[in-house]
Amino acid sequence: MSKALAEFKHVSYLWDDATAASMAGDEVALLIYRSNLLGADLRLTNYGGGNTSCKALAKDPLTGEEKEIMWVKGSGGDLGSIKRSGLAALYVDRLRSLKNVYRGIEHEDEMVELFNHCIYDLASKAPSIDTPLHGFLPFKHIDHLHPDAAIAIAAAKDGKKITQELFGGSIGWVEWQKPGFDLGLQLKQCLDENPGIRGIMLGSHGLFTWGDTAYESYINTLEVIEKCAEYLLENTGKKGPVFGGQKLQALPKEDRLKQAASLAPILRGFCSSHSTLQGGKGGMIGHFTDDDRVLEYINSNDLDRLAPLGTSCPDHFLRTKISPLVLDIQAGDDLSDVAAIKAILAPQFEAYRQMYTDYYNTCKHPNSPAIRDTNPVVIIFRGVGMFTFAKDKQTARVAAEFYINAINVMKGAEAISEYTSLPRQEAFNIEYWLLEEAKLQRMPKPKALSGRIALVTGSAGGIGKAIAKKFVEEGAYVILNDMNAERLASAGEEFKAEYGKDAYATTVLDVTSEAQINEAMDVAALAFGGVDIIVNNAGLSISKTIQDHTEKDWDLLYDVLVKGQFFVTQAAVAVMRKQSIGGDVINIVSKNALVSGPNNAGYGSAKAAQLHLSRLNAAELGADKIRVNVINPDAVISDSNIWAGGWAEGRAKAYGITVAELPAYYAKRTLLNEIILPVDIANACFAFVGGLLGKSTGNVLNVDGGVAVGFVR
Repeated sequence: MSKALAEFKHVSYLWDDATAASMAGDEVALLIYRSNLLGADLRLTNYGGGNTSCKALAKDPLTGEEKEIMWVKGSGGDLGSIKRSGLAALYVDRLRSLKNVYRGIEHEDEMVELFNHCIYDLASKAPSIDTPLHGFLPFKHIDHLHPDAAIAIAAAKDGKKITQELFGGSIGWVEWQKPGFDLGLQLKQCLDENPGIRGIMLGSHGLFTWGDTAYESYINTLEVIEKCAEYLLENTGKKGPVFGGQKLQALPKEDRLKQAASLAPILRGFCSSHSTLQGGKGGMIGHFTDDDRVLEYINSNDLDRLAPLGTSCPDHFLRTKISPLVLDIQAGDDLSDVAAIKAILAPQFEAYRQMYTDYYNTCKHPNSPAIRDTNPVVIIFRGVGMFTFAKDKQTARVAAEFYINAINVMKGAEAISEYTSLPRQEAFNIEYWLLEEAKLQRMPKPKALSGRIALVTGSAGGIGKAIAKKFVEEGAYVILNDMNAERLASAGEEFKAEYGKDAYATTVLDVTSEAQINEAMDVAALAFGGVDIIVNNAGLSISKTIQDHTEKDWDLLYDVLVKGQFFVTQAAVAVMRKQSIGGDVINIVSKNALVSGPNNAGYGSAKAAQLHLSRLNAAELGADKIRVNVINPDAVISDSNIWAGGWAEGRAKAYGITVAELPAYYAKRTLLNEIILPVDIANACFAFVGGLLGKSTGNVLNVDGGVAVGFVR
């Protein structure tokens, strides 16, 4: 193992002999192990890209005969996390016999349905279009990957010649062709014409390598990619500076992030303009990166030449669209005049949409699917970084990863030759492939809050966390926040374990701090592109007699409950107006805004101010399609900070009972005799933003079990 480790500088050798030995005799387990190792190194293949296979004998359930079966990565899925359930299992002889009914490349797509007649394990994953690429090759273990280093050679103008010279004829070459049955036949032909080769380079596409065992295939794959990467490194700079040298310097890190946060909601608004989620129901979700590899590319002299060419590998442009939008604004410009910035950007977006429409109309076939969203996925801001926008965070993040793959490919190809992208027609044939369209149509229906971004103040516990969880479960992305950094970190870990890293972002937030409020909006913009839903939930309670109330008590209540609600709303509205796709503000107020009670002058009057402030905001923001509504809870005791700091004792004293008797006391005084839980408040919030009450604003929804004196009317 140490020897192998020393041999590889550009790829990660992760094979563990002991782990592999525990799987001896189970070729499928070894396939999964190898696949996971390959998928763990993004230099070897991108997320969701590539596929691997193995062939082994298994008993036919009908005849009891030993048959050769191929297990291959099924449609969808990712090598880094694939399990046995993600594999398709097919009879090899049946798959190869399909050559007898193949009617030629014009009838390529009909072969996919015929794969179903070759399935061995009826519970396995559906076979992918790449299945015949593995099936027609005789090797027991095969890897098909999209390593940047190999694609850089495959996408070079004279990539075939370079491959021949670099590997001395031990790697074959097959010109670009859309994946499918015919490409599988071409791979077999290449092998027949070049017996003894260790792999095949696919023009503009990727790499095929193999071995008689899982380990031999793994090592062969690493060695070929290592040799490609070393060749690129040796030649980088020989023709001149990378990407023609730097045209401009990036802004300092802090300035880049400030400009990106300021611009992201505007870009999100433009990218959501044709979204089916628009009209106050959310939009595209964003991702921002100022990775060094991105900055080297976007600040270079060659950007204007290379960016319009688009990408080469089909996996790349399926995620990133045919080419990026390079913004014609200057890093460091004042972005505070939103109307002026929108006026500058609007024609640039319109030009991109027209370019994409022309591309579609020029390349479409009579049976092509309808044109999709014409807005860009990748947006480049010279000197600052790269934005990507998609229907969800993972897709936006992965699009950025794929475009960085494309940057690596361009860099390598330019170092050794000249970068070439796929012809527009070939790119279109992949992007609007009927099989790809069928895959899109099988995608699950979006959830009620898909495409929406929510900031719930005080969301590290109690009511706030319950609301945040409900929103994530319904498809939203949330910015978790709390004054207590330790409590916030714990909530973040909980969300990561339960929902994954893409579902949330975190920021410390004291709603009385203007700086932290603005920072929270920047976090939302950088993490997801902006914000659509604000839930003003952060609060505290002080229960004292008039005589015992201090000025400090009074100021604290009004600073957190009233000023906090107002200034968080004010900052969020500025972001929502940049987006121009509407939004929601929900204020968690209280029954005490309407009901008089003892020992409650400060808290009750602050809650009344919150309630009327909500009405005032609703009246002002309707023109922006921003709705403002109120939830009035009562006696939510479970996991709530509001019962800390003496409030429970104060209320118990006011009612002449003990603290332990409070839950039952509150329940018994309600019409429904119910204890109110945080999830009840979360459900009420969802009722306002979930789509069924889209034309309601300025409303109050009581969630108190029924307190007659708290009825609004």
